Amino acid sequence: MSWHYASTYEIEKIIKYLKSKTSGGYDEISTRILKLSAPYIISPLIYICNAILNTGIFPDKLKYAIIKPIFKKGDDQDITNYRPISLLTSFLNVIEKLIYARLLDHIITNSILVNEQYGFRTRYSTEQASFSLINNILTAMNNNLKTGGIFCDFQKAFDCVNHKILLDKLEFYGTEGNFKTLIKFYLTCRYQKVVVVVVVVVLIITIIIITTTTTPLRNGNQSKMVYLKVQLLVPCFSFFI
Repeated sequence: MSWHYASTYEIEKIIKYLKSKTSGGYDEISTRILKLSAPYIISPLIYICNAILNTGIFPDKLKYAIIKPIFKKGDDQDITNYRPISLLTSFLNVIEKLIYARLLDHIITNSILVNEQYGFRTRYSTEQASFSLINNILTAMNNNLKTGGIFCDFQKAFDCVNHKILLDKLEFYGTEGNFKTLIKFYLTCRYQKVVVVVVVVVLIITIIIITTTTTPLRNGNQSKMVYLKVQLLVPCFSFFI
């Protein structure tokens, strides 16, 4: 597999089209900060990116992710009803897009993908897939042919991907040398930390005696009436586990 080094124009274009977000990974550097600082760090960033592509070694510091579980639906006490969101460092987005561009170029050049592959491809869409399916069905019906379809829906499809099988397939389709090693380093020895935001509500009831008065009754007895003021304090504490 042939590949080329990253250029200043390519990395500037990648950074330009990144979505501006205020959230960042463990380094707390958001894409917004990356965009603002790009003119001052572009030279060392190019050097680092090309060193990664050339050596096939993916830095361990870029494999660290902060996982935040987001509730989807159903029972909120069931952990399977939460969708994990990975917060990664912004620099990882740049390197990922460099790897993706070179891998996609290799796939297109060697015509590896079939024309029926509509997902995750530029200039392909679900509308085209639907049109192709309907067109094939109508053509068969006009020719008095029977049509049938098998539809599969994989739950948590990306979690089902076997990394060894994926690497073997990449090698079969010509991904070799340092580039295959780079993808292997990218997929292995990853680190993550799950961050859960817990809101603890503490109720503190404070009873304050304001005044005591004496009220005469009809039989001459006196009754002391104590006026109390009940103050309800509800402080909320949020902390990370």
